[in-house]
Amino acid sequence: MATVTFSKIVKKYGQTEVIHGADIDIEDGEFVVFVGPSGCGKSTLLRMLAGLESVSGGQIRIGETVVTDLPPKDRNVAMVFQNYALYPHMSVADNIGFPLKMTGVQRAERTPRVSEVAQLLGLDGLLDRYPRQLSGGQRQRVAMGRAIIRRPSVFLFDEPLSNLDAALRVQMRREIKLLHRRLGSTMIFVTHDQVEAMTMADRIVVLRDGRVEQIGTPDDIYRKPANKFVASFIGAPPMNVIEGTVALLQQGPVFMPNAEPKLAIDLPADAKTHLHAAFLGIRPEDCSLQSRSGPSQLEGCVKFIERSGPETQLTIALGATGRLSVVSVNWDGQKHAIGDPVRVAFPAERLCLFDKEGNLLHGS
Repeated sequence: MATVTFSKIVKKYGQTEVIHGADIDIEDGEFVVFVGPSGCGKSTLLRMLAGLESVSGGQIRIGETVVTDLPPKDRNVAMVFQNYALYPHMSVADNIGFPLKMTGVQRAERTPRVSEVAQLLGLDGLLDRYPRQLSGGQRQRVAMGRAIIRRPSVFLFDEPLSNLDAALRVQMRREIKLLHRRLGSTMIFVTHDQVEAMTMADRIVVLRDGRVEQIGTPDDIYRKPANKFVASFIGAPPMNVIEGTVALLQQGPVFMPNAEPKLAIDLPADAKTHLHAAFLGIRPEDCSLQSRSGPSQLEGCVKFIERSGPETQLTIALGATGRLSVVSVNWDGQKHAIGDPVRVAFPAERLCLFDKEGNLLHGS
């Protein structure tokens, strides 16, 4: 086990810079998830840590050792890839034990360690099979076993669940988290799926265009996003963001949406009011539909309906501009139809306020 530190990391391909001075500190035994859209640099950072990509600037440390220029074999890290990367002509047992064979460990010593790892991952009945005889989830567990048997300081996972179906992804998420608890090792997991990030991570690193946008616990990222990008990326459905202006009225600070400037949404008393243009953020589950008019409400009409058992999500057009907002409504037997007029209330204690550049000014 070990800490991992990225200090002012830069990556260039020719004259094109794709990682712009990333600073990330990972504690010993943490499960950290790198998340962001395609092309944000998350896999590049992981590959630089593994030694599969060169570093153009900055320093990488594992524990107290600077590994920036060390070859991969000297870094004591193990990587699990998206495509499993198993040897098709080898059995499960031989695939798991291959890293030990390459370091000169004799079969008599390899066999009990392979059995131990296989039992940990529920593969003990499959040791004589070949990869073609396994399901996707079993293949991924074999790839994990090959990493575990090395007893590395750091485990690296590069989108390992992308090739699995939805049900198997959920199962493997749980298995990887349980594995982390058993081993207590430092693990770094790369994904573009924010649901995976929220459900698995001790801390999340949100990346965009080669820059770190925010680092924090899942709850911090969800409830206090550092900026409008994080707010709109994290969450399924994501945070509603409404453009408008902030003003200080007699009753206190208010937000007036551009879609309906005659209406005002009350802001917390300590919200900053010296700005004019701003964005208001509210999570869909914090919105509520009202049968009567009242303060801090916007009127609109239902444009789209998605039902998922206990919850219904409504897409609503607000005001004359047709801007859309998604509202999660707990199923209470009430039925909504496309075109129905609705009133949406926004509780002040759950609001996020962003400046015109998208940076957080006030969070829930």
